Amino acid sequence: MSELNDEKYEEIVMGLIVSGGNARSLAMEAIQAAKAGEFDKAGTLMTECEEALTEAHNIQTELIQKEIRGEHVQIMLLMVHAQDHLMNAIVVKDMALEIIDLHQKIK
Repeated sequence: MSELNDEKYEEIVMGLIVSGGNARSLAMEAIQAAKAGEFDKAGTLMTECEEALTEAHNIQTELIQKEIRGEHVQIMLLMVHAQDHLMNAIVVKDMALEIIDLHQKIK
C-alpha cells in the first residue's frame, strides 16, 4: 500500500465498512436459512460471510502494518465506525455458527 492521500484513505475505510456490513448480513441470512431448515444454503452463506471478513481483515492488516512501519495512519471517526462494523460482523458470524448448529440439532 503506497502513501495514502485523504481520498484513498477514505476509500480503504469504506471498503472495511462495506465488507464488514456484507459479512454481518450474510451471517444473518444464514441464520434465517438454517431456521427454515436450508442447511446447505446456510453453509454457503457462511462461506461467503467468511470471504467478506477475510477481505476486511486483509485491509485492516495492511493498515496495521503501515502503522508498524512508522507510516502514520490517520484515525478519524470513519475509521472507528469501520472497526465497529468489522468487530460486530465477527461477533455475529461466531454467533451464527452456534445458532446454525442448534437449528441442525433441533431438526
